Amino acid sequence: MEVLKKILESKMKIRFHDCDPFSHLNNSRYIDYFLTARGDQLIDNYSLDIYKMAQTKGIGWVSANTQISYMAPAYLMEDVTIQTQLIDCSEKSLLLEALMWNGNKTILKAMMWTKLVHFNLKTQSSHPHSQELMQFFKQIINPLSEETNFELRAQNLKHRK
Repeated sequence: MEVLKKILESKMKIRFHDCDPFSHLNNSRYIDYFLTARGDQLIDNYSLDIYKMAQTKGIGWVSANTQISYMAPAYLMEDVTIQTQLIDCSEKSLLLEALMWNGNKTILKAMMWTKLVHFNLKTQSSHPHSQELMQFFKQIINPLSEETNFELRAQNLKHRK
C-alpha cells in the first residue's frame, strides 16, 4: 500500500486584489488562500476532488469554527508556501491546520485551525463520514505530538527557530 503524505505543501503568490491599501494581504483573505491551497493539494496529492464530490454525491464539508493567528504580514506579489495537514478527525468532523510561510519557509506568516463538519447538501444537515472516508483519513491524519490547544500551538510555532 502506498504511503500518503501527511503534510501537503504548495506555493501561491499574493495578488493585488487580495491586499489592503498598505500592500498587506487582507486579514479575511488568509482563509481563502488556505482553503484554496488545501482544495488544490487534495486533488494534486490524493486525487480527491471535494468540489466534484459536492456536485455528484451531494456531500461536502462546511466550516464550523475557524481560528487564525497572524504572525507576520504577507505582502503584495510575495511568494508564500502553504502547508496543510489533518490533525484530528471524528465520525462527522475534521480538524485542519494550515500554515502560511514566506517562500523559503523561514518566517511563519499565519496559522489557521478550522473545524469542518461533514454535510449532506440534500438534507442540509451534518452527515457521518463513510467507512471509505474514515479509512482514508486514518492514512493521512497527522496528530500533533503534544497535547495542545490553538493558542499554545501558535505560540510554540512563533517562537520556534
